[in-house]
Amino acid sequence: MLILLYNIAQLVILTILWPVLLPLVLLKSKYRHRIPARLGIGNLKKLADAVPAKGQCTFWVHALSVGEITSALPLVTGLRKAYPDCRIIITAATETGEAVARDLLSHLVDCILASPIDILPVVSRYIRTIQPDIFIQVETDFWPNLLTALRRSNVPTILVNGRISQKSVDSYRKFAVFFMPIFQSFSQMCMQTEADKENMKRLGISSMQLHTLGNLKYDTPALASGSSSTLARLFPENRFIVVAGSTHEGEEHILFSCYKTLRSSHPHLYLVIAPRNPRRAEQLLQLAEQFDLQGVKRSKNPEHHGDFLIVDTIGELVECYRHCTVAFVGGSLVPQGGHNPIEPAIMKLPVLFGLHMEDFHEISQDLIIAGGAIMVSDEEHLRTSLEKLIINDDLRIRVGLAAETCIKAQQGVIARHIELIHSLL
Repeated sequence: MLILLYNIAQLVILTILWPVLLPLVLLKSKYRHRIPARLGIGNLKKLADAVPAKGQCTFWVHALSVGEITSALPLVTGLRKAYPDCRIIITAATETGEAVARDLLSHLVDCILASPIDILPVVSRYIRTIQPDIFIQVETDFWPNLLTALRRSNVPTILVNGRISQKSVDSYRKFAVFFMPIFQSFSQMCMQTEADKENMKRLGISSMQLHTLGNLKYDTPALASGSSSTLARLFPENRFIVVAGSTHEGEEHILFSCYKTLRSSHPHLYLVIAPRNPRRAEQLLQLAEQFDLQGVKRSKNPEHHGDFLIVDTIGELVECYRHCTVAFVGGSLVPQGGHNPIEPAIMKLPVLFGLHMEDFHEISQDLIIAGGAIMVSDEEHLRTSLEKLIINDDLRIRVGLAAETCIKAQQGVIARHIELIHSLL
């Protein structure tokens, strides 16, 4: 009944708003190309060259955007190893997610597509064309029609890397009539932590449906250096390089101020900032001028290093970590939930982050307890923590080794997921 009301509401809204939506799609380039692809127009023809080998299964892996695609990398790597002749189809909801999927996963998968808009005829066509043996949802991006259509087609569905905060539990409870059927549509739900599993049980999800298999990102494969020599050239030699990854508005002011102060006594220090939104690059250059700092943008392939580097490209943050001495994880000095600390940690880098690591709470706590990360409360704390790492090589090496050891101790997540997936085929 609920799915019927959902589709009636869709029809009514589209009928009323199409005079507004159509010009918007036609006039804005990001919609003009993306929306037809997500409707399956011309998009599904790409599957013609991705025919599965006889007797082999098809995995449909769906991810929302960049973060979820990154989470999917170790799982897709594991699937390809366990099922070398299978067909793997990746769908991503956002344009940036699809771009990162092409950078990270093209050599592992058979086809990368824009995900379907949750309109029943569209998702039904996707399912008929892909003919998945199993649907794997990475983290979030739940859609009623898609999950309902998969269930009616008897396609097993599995949520991987699931997480749910207490705040989300409260929100889901308020709209339980809508969200519960969505969650119950999954054949199995694999949560990152026991706390996530308990939160789902409190929502009313059966314990038979739930598993705690760990965070996929713990098994992120060691990436071979694959970036262009241009990026490596932009990192000055014989310098103490701090990479601030996935920063948000409000953090860069703190970072520039801290950097300006430290450079007066440590002139070999060099800052690299990779903002979460690369389009903010010009804004950051203007902000830096307040501190008499002249930056350069990676996208311009500058001939000099400037006072600092802004990485205003997508998919190169991991390679940046490879060239640095210390990593700061953004989204954490401001209330954005933090970003992934595993990538720098696995590279033996000391990791710093702010108090707001809610989205990676378990991982950040594991790193802190292991001595592989430092949580800083404000600019002064960040400055003193960085200075200790600058002047004490033994401390820096010890913290970096502890970070790597912590991550490696948590690995084995993919093997557990592959075992569960195999049981559903």
